[in-house]
Amino acid sequence: MADQRIVKLAKLLVNYSLKIKKGDYLLIEGYDIAYPLIKEVYREAIRKGAHVETYVSLPGLNEIFLKEASDEQLKFVSPMQKFAVEKFDAILSIWGGYNEKALSNIDSEKIQKRRTATREINIKFINRASEDLKWCGTLFPTHASAQEANMGLEEYEDFVYGAGLLDKDDPIKEWMEISKKQEKICEYLNSKKTLHIISKDTDLKMSIEGRRWINCDGRENFPDGEVFTTPIENTVEGYIRFSYPGIFVGKEIEDIRLEFKEGKVVKATAAKGEDLLHALLDTDEGARYLGEIAIGTNYGIQKFTKNMLFDEKMGGTVHAAIGAAPKETGGNNESGIHWDMLCDMKNGGRIYADGELFYKDGKFLID
Repeated sequence: MADQRIVKLAKLLVNYSLKIKKGDYLLIEGYDIAYPLIKEVYREAIRKGAHVETYVSLPGLNEIFLKEASDEQLKFVSPMQKFAVEKFDAILSIWGGYNEKALSNIDSEKIQKRRTATREINIKFINRASEDLKWCGTLFPTHASAQEANMGLEEYEDFVYGAGLLDKDDPIKEWMEISKKQEKICEYLNSKKTLHIISKDTDLKMSIEGRRWINCDGRENFPDGEVFTTPIENTVEGYIRFSYPGIFVGKEIEDIRLEFKEGKVVKATAAKGEDLLHALLDTDEGARYLGEIAIGTNYGIQKFTKNMLFDEKMGGTVHAAIGAAPKETGGNNESGIHWDMLCDMKNGGRIYADGELFYKDGKFLID
């Protein structure tokens, strides 16, 4: 018998997050280890009358490709990838694999070349996700992700499903209530022109005038819990230190510090992984600008797990992403990457909007 939390998750993803309807062309992608969730989502989507395709990956293939591929192969973009981004009505990405460190020793230059090669298709995906593509990313808990979080598998499953409120009788109803609360925060911030973030080794100012704040309530990421926007591209000034390691394709970059002038990263350091940090910033011109600034609202997540699906939602934190701006915010920055980094706000952190303190020590001061 299937874990009932997986059945609940499948129903939530199909009916709430993706809003699948009869005739929708849906792609489900993930590693074979996520088969229990793939199967239940497939079942629910078929019941809704969707046309469903699956793209199931095997372990080790990406590692082989990045180690062995020539420059010509690294620059090749699969027609299947292009088709998926252009033709599907909905895409569900299910993360969770066998080895979170499989790409740790891959040459950073090769990773950069691959990201540069897929830049256009990534931009197209981001643009469609802001328009007519229904997309959601979620995680199937595995031993590998549990180890990264320093938990046993059963404990990690409880953490994952608890963060999504799948232990509740009616998770969809719970997320609808969260949506209402977060919408009030977005309404407040949508009326503001400037944002000022202060925390340890952090003093960052930016204009948000005319930009839209997005209520992340489980429609695109699941679990969810954040509000975000895109700053006016050339207005970000100051510096920020990210309290937690940045994770990119399994590689950790520790103690990241960025300094901005006229919106652009002019100085970047890291205690570990600085070569990869600079490689990512050199992906293209847009990679040196912020595509997102966000506040985590999921206070059910209080442990750093080295997985940004959960970590960026952590109540009491803010995160910033270099690179591509989601179009629904009104942002214009384009890049082949969109990479989030996390800053703790629980001990002395403050956020001001138009000079008004509305967030202190990791908590909102507005109703």
